[in-house]
Amino acid sequence: MRPGCAATPSMWRYANVLPDVEPVTLGEGWTPMLPSRRYAGLFIKEEADNPTGSFKARGMSMAVSMARHYGLKKLAAPSAGNAASALAAYAAAAGMEAHIFMPRDVPMANYLEGEAYGAHVTLVDGLISDCGRMVAEGAKREGWFDVSTLKEPFRVEGKKTMGYELVEQLGWKYPDAVFYPTGGGVGLIGMWKAFDEMEALGWVSGKRPKMIAVQAAGCAPVAKAWREGAAASTMFENVATIAAGLRVPKPYGDAIILEIVKESGGTVVDVDDAGILASLLDWSRHEGLLLCPEGAAATAAYDVLIASGFLSKQDRVVLFNTGSGLKYIDAIAEAMGLERPGSQKPGGKKYPERTPVGGIITPQ
Repeated sequence: MRPGCAATPSMWRYANVLPDVEPVTLGEGWTPMLPSRRYAGLFIKEEADNPTGSFKARGMSMAVSMARHYGLKKLAAPSAGNAASALAAYAAAAGMEAHIFMPRDVPMANYLEGEAYGAHVTLVDGLISDCGRMVAEGAKREGWFDVSTLKEPFRVEGKKTMGYELVEQLGWKYPDAVFYPTGGGVGLIGMWKAFDEMEALGWVSGKRPKMIAVQAAGCAPVAKAWREGAAASTMFENVATIAAGLRVPKPYGDAIILEIVKESGGTVVDVDDAGILASLLDWSRHEGLLLCPEGAAATAAYDVLIASGFLSKQDRVVLFNTGSGLKYIDAIAEAMGLERPGSQKPGGKKYPERTPVGGIITPQ
């Protein structure tokens, strides 16, 4: 018997395979599976439709639900951006304190959300790894409960619902491949767990999809480890990418990610920021989707693997757009060379007209 909660248009339709808890919910999950207008068999799993605009809502809904269940009052997490927004929102909904540590150069939307939801926000001169150390120190000193990636058991339970959804939305059949933008990689790990569970329950059978972990070339510890045949990654140096959610220089679950990719017959692809921006603009203009940079990394990686012959255009493929491009308007505008209309000084340069050059829009 498959899940019987079809009336619930959220991840909680799978309550029978989730921890038994009264949910703290804002309507997360059951996001659209959008067929491409140009590529047969290619689907975008549109996680931008989640509360706070990203897939992080799934994990934080589950983590905060369980934290409330166990009587916790103060939660803390490091974040590259979107996890902070989600924790702040769900903690507010649960009447709990949220203590968030983010790199100072996170997208403005993430900082604004943390403040607006009433979280205690600390901006750090460093990376998410530096933020993680500060959370660990503060947890000991202040009594916070650390809900960092894979350091508590329930965020992965929320993220695994992406696996249930994509299989159900494809008629209870596996696709040939799944492209997943991989920073911390909890979603990829969660989906693999979901496949284990669904097969054990008899809900799906057949060959599992190739799992494609996608990273930015400016922060590609998993891709580097994959190319070197290593069992785990090493700290990636000189991190720099427009895809803030992929700026994780040493994922906590890197060994698990690499093992899943290998077991699935998949691969790890890293794409540079020029390719990410070109793909983002291509999909905006031709598909009507303003992808987040992480999602555009996945669409760019799809082009790479089609060109290399690793996949064919006939393969049935799901690409995850993990968040809304609108959360990155400051970074995208800067990359495109755009300024806010009306921001020019009197007599200054007018709002630039733009012409397409190789898929990237550049000022004239």
